[in-house]
Amino acid sequence: MNWNKTKLFSSLFLLVFFAGCSTVPLTGRRQLSLVDDKTMQQQATLAYRELLNDPKTKVVKGTANAQTVQNVGRKIAQAVESYLQQQGYADQYQFSWEFNLIDDQQVNAWCMPGGKVAVYTGILPVTENEAGLATVMGHEIAHAIARHSSERASNVMAAQGLGVGVGLATSGKSQVTQVLVNQLYGVGSQVALLKYSRNQESEADRMGLTFMAMAGYNPNEAASFWQRMSSRAGGQKPPEFLSTHPSDQRRIADIQKLIPEAMKHYKK
Repeated sequence: MNWNKTKLFSSLFLLVFFAGCSTVPLTGRRQLSLVDDKTMQQQATLAYRELLNDPKTKVVKGTANAQTVQNVGRKIAQAVESYLQQQGYADQYQFSWEFNLIDDQQVNAWCMPGGKVAVYTGILPVTENEAGLATVMGHEIAHAIARHSSERASNVMAAQGLGVGVGLATSGKSQVTQVLVNQLYGVGSQVALLKYSRNQESEADRMGLTFMAMAGYNPNEAASFWQRMSSRAGGQKPPEFLSTHPSDQRRIADIQKLIPEAMKHYKK
């Protein structure tokens, strides 16, 4: 009986898995897509608005840095939309671009689904110039174009579903066996999700390089930015397989390998 339940569950899971796949622009990678994009964008817009309206959030307006964020963002957005239009992806995306500089010492930036971008002032000393900023914004916008937020949510759903399958398969075993199997599955699934996250970071690096090149920024500046970022971070870091990001050395080496591909799209 337990075997029949597991077999049925596995069949249904595989059916949903293959039905819920989409293709990432530029890289052509197939990804799991079980979460509705429209819902993700609506939630992202609400969260972005709440952040900007929060009394603790200091949005920078009218400064040279704020204008630079706007300019770089618009150039990359135009390049991205032009690329998606040329490649036949335009009807799959709906953008409502916003670019804001936030006064915060976090060395960070991000882009929500739908094109809601925030850059923190803490990262500006590391970007140093427009090309460095384009590296960061191109990378973060690439996460949105690749629908990485939706994919992460889908992977969590899939992992939870597999967990149910493991429970069904071991339900007739002794309690000790069930605990051991579930513990091993838990560790395995967490490491697998971390690997997905590292792969997404690498994919965003590749796409971001191309997007910044399309927007008129030299991709060679990306390696310089990440070298500065690595020097600033310093300190003890976890092993790469237990991290959500590739190691600094791997990331810089991979970017240097990808620069020739991105340079094909570079126009001064």
